[in-house]
Amino acid sequence: MSDPGFSAEQQEYLKGFMSGVEARRGALGLPAGPVEVPSDPADPQRAAQDATVAAGGTLTAEEAAKRAKPPLDRWDEINAAAAEGKFPRGTDVFLTKYQGLFYVAPAQDSFMCRLRIPGGIVAASQLRGLAALADALGGGYADITTRANLQIREIAAAAAPEVLMRLAELGLTSRGSGADNVRNVTGSPTAGIDPQELIDTRPHARAIHHHILNHRALYGLPRKFNIAFDGGGRVAVLEDTNDIAFTAVRVDGVVWYRLALGGITGHRDFARETGILVAPADTTRVCDAILRVFIREGDRTDRRKARLKYLLDRVGLDGFIALVEQQLGAALQRVDGSAIAPRPAQLKHGHVGVHAQKQPALNYIGIVCPAGRLDTAMLRGLAGIAERFGSATVRLTVWQNLIISDIADTALDAALAAIAALGLGWQASHLRGGLVACTGNAGCKFAASDTKRHAAMLADWLEARITVDQPVNIHLTGCHHSCAQHFVADIGLLGTKVERGEDLVEGYDLHVGGGAGAEQAIGRLIRPAVAFDALGPMVLALLRAWRAAAAGGTFQAWCAAHDDGALAALCAADGVGPGIAAAVEVAA
Repeated sequence: MSDPGFSAEQQEYLKGFMSGVEARRGALGLPAGPVEVPSDPADPQRAAQDATVAAGGTLTAEEAAKRAKPPLDRWDEINAAAAEGKFPRGTDVFLTKYQGLFYVAPAQDSFMCRLRIPGGIVAASQLRGLAALADALGGGYADITTRANLQIREIAAAAAPEVLMRLAELGLTSRGSGADNVRNVTGSPTAGIDPQELIDTRPHARAIHHHILNHRALYGLPRKFNIAFDGGGRVAVLEDTNDIAFTAVRVDGVVWYRLALGGITGHRDFARETGILVAPADTTRVCDAILRVFIREGDRTDRRKARLKYLLDRVGLDGFIALVEQQLGAALQRVDGSAIAPRPAQLKHGHVGVHAQKQPALNYIGIVCPAGRLDTAMLRGLAGIAERFGSATVRLTVWQNLIISDIADTALDAALAAIAALGLGWQASHLRGGLVACTGNAGCKFAASDTKRHAAMLADWLEARITVDQPVNIHLTGCHHSCAQHFVADIGLLGTKVERGEDLVEGYDLHVGGGAGAEQAIGRLIRPAVAFDALGPMVLALLRAWRAAAAGGTFQAWCAAHDDGALAALCAADGVGPGIAAAVEVAA
């Protein structure tokens, strides 16, 4: 019974038949014989697990859980648990993430539901429906993520199936948005409206999104996976931090996607240039081949080494590309880097403010969303503004803000007034325009610090003391998972606990000099374990030193001109600034 050509129905028949044979053997007093379940050619995950075990490896607990209980086949379990008001336990917490449901205890004794919104574009009607869902079944708000996505929090155990059903009725899904899956596919947030873009990324992000949803085998990854498309426009999508990075380029007048692989900046690696060009029409086919090689060859014995980066480290970039070409059955297109025209410059904080589109007399407005959180009144109001003044869509960005597009010149003032009436704005200082914060310990069990609250407090404190004339990105992430990508920020803050006498207080490791795209660099740790109430004066000292010496240069370039010791000495402030100390006391 090892013929892989059996259909699913044939396999079930044969399993039943052999069970009957075994029962008859037992009735006759004969010894039991082995019953081998036929392998399924549509399940490359199990084949990879089999190969790992055959080679003497031990599967991780997560791999064993996926093998014993297929995560996509647990609808009845989820309903039964909901009927009893029970949250998952043990490895079931991991398996339930395949439905996009994250049990986030002890931070919150509830589910968080993460969606899949390809390219970050959501219809106004869907946004209004999500507001109703969050009011009825969640905490009355939604968070914009750093993958241009939405999360709804504070969902009771009993409400889980209802949330999933309502999402489907809205034309949305959360399937595969967590655990060992391809996460939300991102694309340029100004795709199709950007005056300088080389290509509209929307159809390509949409195509791979639906390809993944409709191929069960692509849920069999050894670890999570990120894909991004940059169309060459003004607003960054941070594609070089992704496992697959497609960057639009022009070669001899023809637009291609340049392929880079293995980005994982939480592990201090950007995507590696491959020297390969992919025709836009072939991006889904190439993604599929890359994913299938990753499924077959990725590490299933060590979660720390299960990302694509480590497979590239093990087999080499050229070796991996050879496996992908073997999977495709065709060679990929190589190019000499000198033949590629330079990428148009990006606008560092082009995701906020009012900007002209390439369509005459139309504009987009980048709206500032404080730490990425919006209450349901804001969600409804934004949906209404998009319908009344725009094209009835809202574009989420990896910077945790959103864009409403296609607003006529004649309607611009009215649209801005409507945004202000919601308590939101489209203007931000150069310190606040690139302010990014993960969920933090208010909603994530891994986080060491309250990042969203601290981000707002730090920005308020700095803005009261300094004005800078160039954009500075400040990212606060609560743990080593680096959901807020602290390593690619001008100022990156990694949550940690800091000893103060016999107590532990919330604080951060202070990194500087990171960037992505044209500013690609991994941030450098200059001050570890800084208590939050001492952080403001240190950051302020760095900003003042830069402003005094910059002469038009960027903060990142200024950091690059100083070694770690010099930067650490500059921010070695004595004592705590009274403003931030008072703010901390009030917040506590």
